[in-house]
Amino acid sequence: MSQPIVELYTDSQFFSPYALSAFVALTEKAIPFNVKPVDLAKEEHQQAAYVSLSLTRRVPTLVIGEFQLSESSAIAEYLEDIHPAHAIYPRDVKQRAKAREIQAWLRSDFMPIRAERSTEVIFSDGKFPPLSAAAQGAAHKLIAAVEKLLSHGQDNLFREWCIADTDLALMLNRLVMHGDAVPENLRHYAHKQWQRPSVQAWLALPAKMRG
Repeated sequence: MSQPIVELYTDSQFFSPYALSAFVALTEKAIPFNVKPVDLAKEEHQQAAYVSLSLTRRVPTLVIGEFQLSESSAIAEYLEDIHPAHAIYPRDVKQRAKAREIQAWLRSDFMPIRAERSTEVIFSDGKFPPLSAAAQGAAHKLIAAVEKLLSHGQDNLFREWCIADTDLALMLNRLVMHGDAVPENLRHYAHKQWQRPSVQAWLALPAKMRG
């Protein structure tokens, strides 16, 4: 019996942190898949063809055969369930819960950072004005939390890499790559996570898709 085709719908600029997270999850699990860019500027995500696939009308959306799933954390957890090899979450149940806590927090908080340090900083060397007081407060909260999470001195959150490391490094890199003040140990962590082959594969996508 042939395996169903796996497709990942992403933004066509490859700026979405959530599409990156889903791409990394698939890549880490060594699941063959096709990337399907969606032009958000042309509102392709609001057109009937995409609406029929995505409940949320957002990217990313994973399509496996007749099954469709949106929201990057839901995609990561589903992939972990159906392809337990090459784990992307910690095996320890408490650590796994903490990884999901971090993912949920990054997706629901830090709006001032996301607004003032968009992913243009990371993916196209965007430059923006100095952080507002609100964004500075969010940055201090983020830095304090990551200092606590990495107080064990390891290179990953939970000794071995997990998908939350990629998500957390992306949030930090909004500051690091813009040149905002971030402690050296956190800069090292964010840089090291960005060298992971699955992340580098995402960064190579624009040239690959053009070629």
